[in-house]
Amino acid sequence: MLSKLLRTKSVIAHGSTGLKKCLTAFDLALLGIGCAIGTGIFVLTGLAAATQSGPAVVISFILAGIASGFAALAYAELAASVGGSGSAYGYSYVAFGEIVAWIMGWILLLEYGVGAAAVANGWAGYFVTTLANFNLHLPEALTKAPMMGGSINLPAFAIIWVLTILLIIGVKESARVNNIIVVIKLSTIAIFIALAIGHLNTANWHPFMPFGWFTTLDNGKNIGVLAGASLVFFAYFGFDAVSTAAEECKNPQRDLPIGLLASLAFCTIVYIIVSGLLTGIVPYTELNTPSPVAYALTKLGYTWASTLVATGVLAGLITVLLVLLYGLTRILFAMSCDGLISPVFSKINPDRQTPTRIILMCGAVVSLVAGFIPLGELAETVNIGTLASFVMVCVGVIVLRIRQPNLQRPFKNPLNPLIPVLGILSCGALMTFLPAATWHRFLLWIVVGVVFYFIYSFKHSKLNQ
Repeated sequence: MLSKLLRTKSVIAHGSTGLKKCLTAFDLALLGIGCAIGTGIFVLTGLAAATQSGPAVVISFILAGIASGFAALAYAELAASVGGSGSAYGYSYVAFGEIVAWIMGWILLLEYGVGAAAVANGWAGYFVTTLANFNLHLPEALTKAPMMGGSINLPAFAIIWVLTILLIIGVKESARVNNIIVVIKLSTIAIFIALAIGHLNTANWHPFMPFGWFTTLDNGKNIGVLAGASLVFFAYFGFDAVSTAAEECKNPQRDLPIGLLASLAFCTIVYIIVSGLLTGIVPYTELNTPSPVAYALTKLGYTWASTLVATGVLAGLITVLLVLLYGLTRILFAMSCDGLISPVFSKINPDRQTPTRIILMCGAVVSLVAGFIPLGELAETVNIGTLASFVMVCVGVIVLRIRQPNLQRPFKNPLNPLIPVLGILSCGALMTFLPAATWHRFLLWIVVGVVFYFIYSFKHSKLNQ
């Protein structure tokens, strides 16, 4: 059975799907940076510092980065050896079999789909605020979902369709747009660093760890550095989208590990610097605002900071959205190739060499969710889905080392099995620090996925046939 799985997935890995091979290691690294640097850098740094970690939010970012680093090394090994556009879904297919792979794919749909809709809502909020700064005001009915008293969140709905059209045009064109916007938002971050470093006041770092390591309050809320690490982990969400581009890489065995590890290392350094400066120029108690970076610069006397940061946030969230939608379409494409969802969606447009049908379906569903449903706390479920996928990838490395010792591995984890074991332990620990309500929603989502599998996917699976 395992050899059959390997043969099935190797067909996909060697590019018989018709997708265009055009991405380099540089494109992949910027793809990961484009997805990872967004909400985390502009919003979560202040929220985590004010409510959970204090100035020790720097340690929270380091802990989350270390956990992600272990997972990145596991991703790099499987991306280079197994390949395919399905990311953790494809790796689980080879390591554990179809039912586990389906559950993993179902979790990834939550991670990417709900994540994209949540980010679209965040982008819409900044877009409306930016228009208001120029004295342009949209009717409230067009900026809020029906449950919030409006008719539709039109900016959120519209931005999804703009990026959907871009993905249909072609992956190389999408990568070019991503690269340009990444440069814009990194420039914004560089300006913040340059302005903030001259106003650093180390007195703001005392007390450094006001909430301790971990405490559960009477209301059930978790606080402390470890709880903060679970929250800011969202900042690393999406770097694994690099692995969904395997079928469109020029040299996936070399470029995927480089793209994964380079993007994660760069983002971790940026998060540490920005969070350290942010808590060093403003007392952490004042940072629980929707845009803490803009607030900090305004307090330093840079009144133009609001517009500058809003531009950076808008640019940053567009690249996050673009990469999330890209990853979602490629995961569903891989599942369609395996027969777990309708084979209609694995058809490739011969002119554009993109899976047009699956892109349109994703655009339609995500835009409707973003436009008509206020996601609220549902977005927190994205974190637990991401952590679960990281754990499974680490387990997959260990399983394949045992069951397929002769599998060609262009990239190998150092100190195996220590690295994947540390990945399992660290990501698993971060999962335990998440609220109970998040676990309930996550388990309900898995139950729904299992039911769908036995109703449709099991009967239509190419492996079973």
